[in-house]
Amino acid sequence: ARKAKLRLDKREGALGKNEDGLAIVTPGKVAESELITRILSTDRDEVMPTPKSNRKLTDAQKKLLQRWVEQGAPWAEHWAFVAPQRAALPASKLQHPIDRFVGARLEKEGLWFSPEADKARLLRRVTLDLTGLPPTLEDLDGFIADPSSEAYEKVADRLLASPRYGERMVWEWLDAARYADTNGYQGDPTRAMWYWRDWTIDALNKNLPFDQFTVEQLAGDLLPAPTQPQLIATGFHRNHMLNGEGGRIAEETRVENVMDRVETTGTVWLGLTFNCCRCHDHKFDALAQREYYQLSAYFNSIDETGSNDAGGLANPVLSLAAPGQQTKIAALKAAEEQAKKDSEDLEKTLRAGLPQWEQSLGSGTDGKLPEPKWTPLIPAEANAEQGSILTKAADGTVIASGASPAKDEYVVAYPGTIAGITALRLEVLADDALPQRGPGRAPENGNFVLTELSLQDYGKPIALAAIRADYEQGGWPAAKVFDGDQKTGWAVDGATGQPHTLIFTPGNAIGVGEEHTLAFRFSFQYGRQHTLGKFRLSATTDNPALLRPMPEKIHELLTKPAASRSQPEQDEIAKYRLDTDARFSAAKAKREDAKKAREAAEKQSPRTMVMRERAKPRDTFILVKGAYDKVGDKVAHGTPAVLPPLPADAPPSRLALARWLVSPEHPLTARVTVNRVWQTFFGRGLVKTADDFGVQGDKPTHPELLDWLAVEFRESGWDVKRLHRLIVTSATYRQS
Repeated sequence: ARKAKLRLDKREGALGKNEDGLAIVTPGKVAESELITRILSTDRDEVMPTPKSNRKLTDAQKKLLQRWVEQGAPWAEHWAFVAPQRAALPASKLQHPIDRFVGARLEKEGLWFSPEADKARLLRRVTLDLTGLPPTLEDLDGFIADPSSEAYEKVADRLLASPRYGERMVWEWLDAARYADTNGYQGDPTRAMWYWRDWTIDALNKNLPFDQFTVEQLAGDLLPAPTQPQLIATGFHRNHMLNGEGGRIAEETRVENVMDRVETTGTVWLGLTFNCCRCHDHKFDALAQREYYQLSAYFNSIDETGSNDAGGLANPVLSLAAPGQQTKIAALKAAEEQAKKDSEDLEKTLRAGLPQWEQSLGSGTDGKLPEPKWTPLIPAEANAEQGSILTKAADGTVIASGASPAKDEYVVAYPGTIAGITALRLEVLADDALPQRGPGRAPENGNFVLTELSLQDYGKPIALAAIRADYEQGGWPAAKVFDGDQKTGWAVDGATGQPHTLIFTPGNAIGVGEEHTLAFRFSFQYGRQHTLGKFRLSATTDNPALLRPMPEKIHELLTKPAASRSQPEQDEIAKYRLDTDARFSAAKAKREDAKKAREAAEKQSPRTMVMRERAKPRDTFILVKGAYDKVGDKVAHGTPAVLPPLPADAPPSRLALARWLVSPEHPLTARVTVNRVWQTFFGRGLVKTADDFGVQGDKPTHPELLDWLAVEFRESGWDVKRLHRLIVTSATYRQS
């Protein structure tokens, strides 16, 4: 642990004073520098490093520190955090810039280049390196037969123009992007991320400038009017694993995805390890935990939930449907939007009408809600299609007699004379004339099975929905009367010989007037003579809330004066109002059905995961020890302090971050990229630790060459093929 607040890896610490007021280092004055006093001391209580550390400085190290102070204690930042400068080419008879740097170093070591490889070996090498395939016999014969001095350069140009070039050069990028054709975790199911892979191959073959290559992958969705290929490019940061385990905590997965993007961005473009600072500050690390989460803010507002909510993929996804599929999906999206708007408009109307709705409930003398008033419907016609005889009574009752077929269909017509019907009641009635007193005609028990009940108003279908029945046979609930399935229905075995009621509501308004006829169709398709023997329909215009048992809590709230209710109490009443309104239930069901239809159509079309921002950005917080649910201080978007800041007017967006990474003043991106390219062709980078340019990474073996290549790459317009050609045409590469 750091003692006495002393820090020697920072200039302000080394050139400052200790707790006793003594100067740590006084440039040019060894005697006035406590640092030198301590390392030269023979006092066990004063000497540094302290004896109990079991570490010692050699005499050479002590003299080096003394000489440094004598020379004025010059200070420099870590080499990788200083923008690269184009070094002057070493004087040499060699023409190629790479060879001039390498040759100068070889001469310093008393060495020189090996001879050039023979033609066959050289052709095999460059063909494998640039296309991943060996040369053909025809390629070899042609190269050997070409005596010109440009024969090798022509081979290099031919290979760089080959479609195989992109397929070869994508290998390292797929590794960097943690690409996989499967999700990982349970069952490792296949996923469609090859669209991004193919975009990358195409970009490499087209020689898309690396700065544009960067921007489109990190933030293509934020470009003005992004194209479909630019959206596909953002799949770079959707190559993380997907956990489909049922018990997985979605938010934990989402946070892990964000961290994955931070650390991958840090590795690929910055060549820095961001793993440790996720959880804590480290005294040797240039990256602080706060900076980690400031960087994570750029990736924290992706429109994702952490669950696999898109049929094996995870939203956001991009549909790659064919034109016909796109037309269908567009129509379904429009229908979904309309259903959503209708539902929202109805909700607004119902909420605005809450006072009138509450007033319409009324109350009895005992303070309880009154019973709804039912008006019997008097049938104009009643007919059976399979032989039963239906007789109408003056009180609205319909009685079946005569033949008792196994199955039947009743059609009963009523004049549309009641305005504002809110609910209908079907009474199935007992009668001594029926088997076992009914209310059905089944000989063995007097049961019935009403498989479907439908309504048309002057030929227009009216949706119906069950509210409640006073009795339901197990497995035969009343709701099945309206499900469109003739194999299900309502029955009352266990309580036959008694009257029962089924209350249901129309999903939309019923017309009134002479031209309106309410035609009810009763279907009995169960068989075994399970038809109805006696029944009656009634209607009410009362508040639908009176039709079902009201929760005691809601009743208590309704008895309180509206002005004395809290907002949560008002919300609870409003929710009950919405939940018990058949029109709202139907609107919600229509909205959900429209959503399912659109999702089903999208799932039938090709899709791939992409990046997309949420409409409302998330706040970002430091996570204590990196735990997703241990929230610390809130942070704003930001980048590490050791690197140049973003422009003052830069918006807090991934697009701004991507452009910052490829800005001219950025010290890392170009260096890291050319170093990986060098590693591709030579097996080891100029910086051996290709993914770690930090203070604990290796120093470059040829720093001037690395910086010259970085500046050349950037100033060439980030031309990747040009960089590759520069390397493979060098004598350094062509050695035996």
